[in-house]
Amino acid sequence: MKITNIAVLGSGLMGSSLAAHFAGCGFKVLLLDLASEGSDKNKIARESLDRCLANKPSNIFHKKFRSNITTGNFDEDLKSIKDSDWILEAIVENLEIKKSLYEKIESFRRPGTLITSNTSGIPIHLLAEGRSEDFKKCFLGTHFFNPPRYLRLLEIIPTSYTNPEITEFFLSFGKVYLGKEVIVCKDAPGFVANRIGVVSMAKIFQLTKDLGIPIDVADKLTGPALGRPKSGTFRLTDIVGLDTAVKVINDLQKNCPNDPFVQQMKLPEFIQFLIDNKFFGDKSSQGFYKKTTEKDEKGKPIILQLNLNSLEYERSLKPASEALNLSKQIEDLPKRLNAIIKSNDAGAELIKKSLAFLLSYSSHCIPEIAENFYSIDLAMRNGYGWEYGPFEYWDLIGFDKGLELIHSENLKAADWIYTMQKDEIHKFYSVENESLHYFNVNTHKFQELSGQQNNIQLSILEKIKTVYENPELKLIDIGNGVLCAEFRSKHNAIGEGILNGLNQSIKIAEHQNWKGLVIGNNANNFTVGANIMLIGMLAFQQEYDQLDMAVRLFQNTSMRMRYSKIPVVMATQGYVFGGGTEFLMHCDSAVCAAESYIGLVEVGVGLIPGGGGTKEFALRLSQEIQEGSILIPQLIQKFKTIATASVATSAFEAYDYGYLIHNRDSISYNNQMQISLAKDKVLELSKNYLPPVPQNQIMVLGRTGLGSLNAAAHSLLRGAYASDHDIKIAKKIAYVLCGGDLSYPQNVTEQYLLDIEREAFLSLCAEPKTLERIQYMLENNRPLRN
Repeated sequence: MKITNIAVLGSGLMGSSLAAHFAGCGFKVLLLDLASEGSDKNKIARESLDRCLANKPSNIFHKKFRSNITTGNFDEDLKSIKDSDWILEAIVENLEIKKSLYEKIESFRRPGTLITSNTSGIPIHLLAEGRSEDFKKCFLGTHFFNPPRYLRLLEIIPTSYTNPEITEFFLSFGKVYLGKEVIVCKDAPGFVANRIGVVSMAKIFQLTKDLGIPIDVADKLTGPALGRPKSGTFRLTDIVGLDTAVKVINDLQKNCPNDPFVQQMKLPEFIQFLIDNKFFGDKSSQGFYKKTTEKDEKGKPIILQLNLNSLEYERSLKPASEALNLSKQIEDLPKRLNAIIKSNDAGAELIKKSLAFLLSYSSHCIPEIAENFYSIDLAMRNGYGWEYGPFEYWDLIGFDKGLELIHSENLKAADWIYTMQKDEIHKFYSVENESLHYFNVNTHKFQELSGQQNNIQLSILEKIKTVYENPELKLIDIGNGVLCAEFRSKHNAIGEGILNGLNQSIKIAEHQNWKGLVIGNNANNFTVGANIMLIGMLAFQQEYDQLDMAVRLFQNTSMRMRYSKIPVVMATQGYVFGGGTEFLMHCDSAVCAAESYIGLVEVGVGLIPGGGGTKEFALRLSQEIQEGSILIPQLIQKFKTIATASVATSAFEAYDYGYLIHNRDSISYNNQMQISLAKDKVLELSKNYLPPVPQNQIMVLGRTGLGSLNAAAHSLLRGAYASDHDIKIAKKIAYVLCGGDLSYPQNVTEQYLLDIEREAFLSLCAEPKTLERIQYMLENNRPLRN
């Protein structure tokens, strides 16, 4: 089976977002909807797609992929689905309307063409009724989560008619080509993620009211405190829409007559109050929260929250909460969770009671919604953004403690849990032979988790394969003669430990005959950049000699990567800011997850890229020079990229900014495969590897370029895009890019450019406004414009 062309039927929010994601993944997409009245029959589909692509953050990896999408209408263009390899239906959630469309599809669909529905609430087997044998054999549910570009879960729901080979195909295709975590679900109401997530949400509604906890505190406790998104429970409901959430709850109660947990759910009166007043959340401008036009003392809009007792909106009172304080003080989630469980305030009770319910209910959902419990964990991590799924939470707190919490709430676990207890099996996951295993509830044995072959999990390998470590970096043997340097500092910020660790890692690889080095980690973000707290401390104390040594170490590390005797390949995901981008530009190659946000952001703290990044842009400009080429436009483009701290919002955009290079760097759609792919790249490069030749003939433009860049800087000032201090920084950037105040264009060495880059960086460290920016960033985690 091979997919090249995809037809998406239905251009609503989900249909258009799916079309955008498929197009971004390189497929040709036909997006169809109802025919519009008048001469422009494609208006509905086209305008829906335009609205989707105008959203921020973007639903598509790069604007160029828009050309992969063709819009049309059902009346004139349904016949074109004959050319599609996969037809995905995403129209209104109405069984009869869907079946009517399927009848028409049968007239044009090629035998063997894959066909799926993105329904979230209609049983898949009902959709298949009355269809031809070939249709039913090729049909299943493919439930994506919105927005599909960013939420990684794909639930596959086969029917009894579905060809098992097609189910297996989608498991692989979704992972490799769409970047999804794919799980197979039973054809049960809510499938997996929404069944667990919505029922748990309803329980938290009830507990929050019973315990008298303000909703903003509840959101912090059921969000970041538990390793979940900061939207928590009530804010998440506002985002999704309360009317949507209540409909799902009502549908579950209607369709799950034998589920006692669902049947016992009772929505509190505050839910009915919001529904009656049509306060659905963001879509109606107020829900559990209400944004006002008033400003607080910091100039931010005042946001009111619903008092669940009085049903009045009020400002947050920021009440004291021992559990909340613990969650802020303890960074390590397992330690944090166990500390909160030992606490006894209302906040801790909310976490303990909701966790007890979650563990109990999740255990009872096996095997109704999935054959195995790990599918539930995967669903909640990738569909709801939790750091841990229910059974992973259970392993964190301990098997016996989980049962104790369940029993304290007069609940029971499923029978298979007590069988585990009887057999003295006290964990759900184990590590064996360098891979993760799970307890199979059917065979009562631990079994290797499938799909790990291209997902290198450093937390597993580090226990037995660590070659070298310091407090900020671990060097791990990832097999086949390849090492991986993993950052371990807070937020993976690059400090002295990482810099020394990288130098030592390269030395080990060179001297002990390793084939090469990957620099990568399994964190959500590769790195936030250099440790600005260290830079700020030295700058405030005017320790300029130490600052000079620190910047030299950074530059030397970048150059060590560039000219090492073994290939160095970087594997990135999430934030790749500042120094992370500088390292990326100095490696032999990079394999970046599509969701890599790459940029030289140092201007935000009043500095320039000082780890070789500014030098590297000058070098790359020199390499782009061709006889007769006009350099000033290219020079200005590179200048603006650094001066405006431009961040690529996908790896594809990073090519536009010059952070990535075609034919050198590559992209992985799946953000769990890049370390494995980087390892493959190291092995490829290691065959007859020769280090690059040092660059001693770098053409710079001197005053010729400086004049143009200074003019460009002042245009930013006149347009109110930059402050006076921004211009001072911009002139430093221009100075380095042009090779300094040279009277005419000439060749210089890399070391010369590094020296003037370092001098410019250090001079800015003495500027009061730069110190203000550093302090503001450390205190507020966002840049200051001064």
